[in-house]
Amino acid sequence: MKGLVLSGGYGTRLRPLTHTGPKQLIPIANKPNILYCIEDLRDAGITDIGIILGNVMPEKVQEFLGDGSKFGVRFTYIVQGEPKGIAHAVNCAKDFMGDDPFIVYLGDNLLKNGIGAIPKKMTDEKADCVISLMPVKEPQRYGIAELSPDGKNVVRCVEKPKEPKSNLAVIGVYAFNSSFFKVYPKLKPSWRNEMEITDAISLLIDSGYKVAPHHVVGWWKDTGKPEDILEANHLILDSIQPSNAGKVEEGATVMGRVKIGAGTVIMASSVVRGPAIIGENCRIGPKAYIGPYTAVGDSCQISHAEIDDSIIMDESVVEVEHKLVRTMVGKGSKILSSAGLIPKGERLVVGENTTLYL
Repeated sequence: MKGLVLSGGYGTRLRPLTHTGPKQLIPIANKPNILYCIEDLRDAGITDIGIILGNVMPEKVQEFLGDGSKFGVRFTYIVQGEPKGIAHAVNCAKDFMGDDPFIVYLGDNLLKNGIGAIPKKMTDEKADCVISLMPVKEPQRYGIAELSPDGKNVVRCVEKPKEPKSNLAVIGVYAFNSSFFKVYPKLKPSWRNEMEITDAISLLIDSGYKVAPHHVVGWWKDTGKPEDILEANHLILDSIQPSNAGKVEEGATVMGRVKIGAGTVIMASSVVRGPAIIGENCRIGPKAYIGPYTAVGDSCQISHAEIDDSIIMDESVVEVEHKLVRTMVGKGSKILSSAGLIPKGERLVVGENTTLYL
């Protein structure tokens, strides 16, 4: 079985962070989102993986992932270019897949318990397709699956139905065999002018192929918006194991489950309260407070500030006597004090699609 990870899309809801790179490279608990997907595939025994590249700085994905050897897998890069829907992206991998069954994993999804059950389900059920399902509170916002009375088969998929007949959302992990490529030529663009994966699944059903449901156990997150990424960060940090490869100075306080990277110094008069993760070569202090559910990337400097439930990305500087809550700070950004500057007032450089609370 092969794998396919999708790293396309514009990431408009994550601007300005996605002005400088694909959304799948945004770190969650100091690890790019896409790497969680790759590790799930690898842990399920899938090491031959195709990476679908979009048109938002695809070279950054290739630079980070390389040939896959450092992750224990092998990558083949496949160019989709302009995003025309998930089904279109899958069809771009037709030559790579050949006659092998494969798992499709959207690169901005996270699953607590991985995907190990899906290959077994595909084999045991002798299915042509397995789709992952999760109950949701607002089913009209998702692709929704309807099941047979015995619950063993998917009988219909509808994208964002106005009157949903179930609350089972089709989430971003699917398994197919080569039957996908047999029905794809019959697929028509949706009202969004995209080739919808739910429509492709419905075509499989209408063509007599077996589509089986896989009910996801544990949490699932689609990290398409800043609040989703912060929640995913929260969920992952909930299970973090404490470790300290850095230095905690006398007079500093580290409490709870905190992971500290090599070369990092927690200075006197500073407090780090877990669950939290701090990357390598950081300086925390003086008089800094890092609160629960905060991830600080590599080579960051934080002093005087209080930070709670936030993501501070690599090479950022926060040196201001303010409290930041549920905040995302992009790589290489600076948040500095305006004290002593004339004229008095806040000094801001604000990117597109940004919200500020001052």
